[in-house]
This record gives sequence, structure tokens and C-alpha cells, in this order.
Amino acid sequence: MALTAQSQRAWLNLTIEESVDPEREIIDPHHHLWRTGGLPSYVLEDLWEDTDSGHNIIKTVFMECGAEYRKTGPQHLRAVGETEFVRDIALASQRQGKAEIAGIIGHADLDQDYSLVLDVLQAHEESGGGLFRGIRHGGAHDPGKNLGWLNATPHANLFEREDFRRGVALLGDRGYTYDSWHYHFQNEAFADLADAVPGTTIVLDHFGTPCGVGDYAGKADEVFAQWQAGIKRLAGCPNVVVKIGGLAMPVNGFGWGENERPPSSDVVAAAHRDYYLRTIDAFGPERCMFESNFPVDKLSLSYNVYWNAMKKIAVSYSDAEQHAMFYATADRIYRLS
Repeated sequence: MALTAQSQRAWLNLTIEESVDPEREIIDPHHHLWRTGGLPSYVLEDLWEDTDSGHNIIKTVFMECGAEYRKTGPQHLRAVGETEFVRDIALASQRQGKAEIAGIIGHADLDQDYSLVLDVLQAHEESGGGLFRGIRHGGAHDPGKNLGWLNATPHANLFEREDFRRGVALLGDRGYTYDSWHYHFQNEAFADLADAVPGTTIVLDHFGTPCGVGDYAGKADEVFAQWQAGIKRLAGCPNVVVKIGGLAMPVNGFGWGENERPPSSDVVAAAHRDYYLRTIDAFGPERCMFESNFPVDKLSLSYNVYWNAMKKIAVSYSDAEQHAMFYATADRIYRLS
């Protein structure tokens, strides 16, 4: 049976919790929006249903996801249609007493001719209603094609390519951030990229996606060791910040979306705590920001449960450190104030 918003809501409602620390201000720096796709539509009303579910979500940042591209015009500018789509939703979110979409991360092919990259950045800026903040051009590439998830690029060596590095450097020159999502076995190459473009603020999404399916099924300890080595290496790159979240995707291998009922926040915190604590220890709270990755992680858990789990993981940190990870890092990196 196809997943619908109604069936997903009914399943998620099998696990209901009171909100932990409900007054804490939060910026959710990573969510998507789309009208159509393989998952139920996710537009402003759906986002607000989640952000109003028990936590104090003040602002959000939209992350590109290949939605609503232009269907005509120059190929390199078609991704600007997504920025136009989100701009209108973001403007509608303002001054409503609910979470406001305060930043837009669009897409550009950074591996193309320099003049074309400049052109698409200008188009995003002109179309973004003052909200355009950067680009995500994901590097995720599964050479064996057995993870059952996505390839963001056909190039196994994207992070090493000369034109791509020139494009990432251009983002820094123009005051934009660069986001990437990729797999844990690509973190070393990502660190090499960060070293090569020190003038660009680089955001690592989803911890670098430690995998738990395909070749990595049943190898959690081996994956964790390789992932941790990559995190330590990346933490040594001062221009890298990390989004701590996005571990409840099917590719991570926890399998919660296949269970009779979704997990509690205690289950999530116990399963994910070591990833969070090791990353925070490596980067420091001022270079970490919690992210929901909704509605992708909604395949596994509810929005309220996700933030409850994050607050339980963060409980040992000072109030200032928690404020950094829940709000201030995202506010600074994406220039939301």
C-alpha cells in the first residue's frame, strides 16, 4: 500500500510523548518542501503541523531536494524554479506566529563552467526574496549501487574535480555556504575538499550518513570506526561545521520505519547518542547544529519525538552550549538574523 499522509500520521501517532524543555528556542536548519515525489507532499501546512507539535521552533532553513524545477529555459537555470517555489512559501510563513522559513539553500551544478555557476548564483539571489544563503551539490555516490538509496552525483570523485572545487571556492568568495550530503566512506575525500577551499564555509549534512544497509548491514562497529576517523579528520578543518541529525533515514539501517510502531525518544537517544557525543566532542557545540531532515526522517519517527531525543542527548551540556546547537550555530552560519 502506498504511503499517504494519513497513513503516516496514524502510524506516528502510535507513539505520543510530552515535550521535553518545550520553551527552548530552536532553529531547524534542514528540511525539505515538495508538492509531488515518492513521499507524501510536504508544504507549509505540513511543516507547521510538525513544528507546532510541541517544541519552540522559531525559524527554519529549506534545503534543496530537486523539487519544482523549471521545465523550460536554459538547463543550468532550471534549479532556480525550486528557489522561486520556496520563496513564495517562505514569504507566506512570515509574521504568522509560527515557524518562519528564514533561509533557502538552493542547488547548482558546481562542476560546470565558471560563467554558468556565476549565472545560476545570480538567478538564485534575484529569485530568493532576500532568503538565498547557499548551495547544496551533494557528493553522495554509491559505487556498488547496492545501498538502495540515492546517488547525488554520477562522479565518484566529485570532491576532487578541478571545476567543482573552483565552484565551491566561488561560493565563499560570494559569501555563500556550501552544503553536502554524502556517505560515511566519502568523509576523507570531503576533508580534502575542505582543505582545498579554506575560504568557503562548508556544512556537513547528516554526520556524513553512516550507512547500515547493503554492504554495511550488520557491520555497525566497522562503520562507526571508519565514520569516527572521518569525523576527527573533518573537525581539523576550521571551515567545516556539521549538522547533527538525519540518522533515521532507511539507509542508516535502524529499520524503525518497518516496525509496528515508531520509536520513543529514549530508543532514538540510546541508538544515536554515540554519534552525537563523538561529533560534538570533536567539533565543539559552536560548530554543531541539530537538524530534523524532515520529512525524510519522518519515515522513521515523529518531529516531536526527534526533538525530545535531541534534548535528552544534549542534557549534559551547559545552557549556552545547548543554545549553540539548537539555535545560535545555525543562526550564525546561515545569517538568519
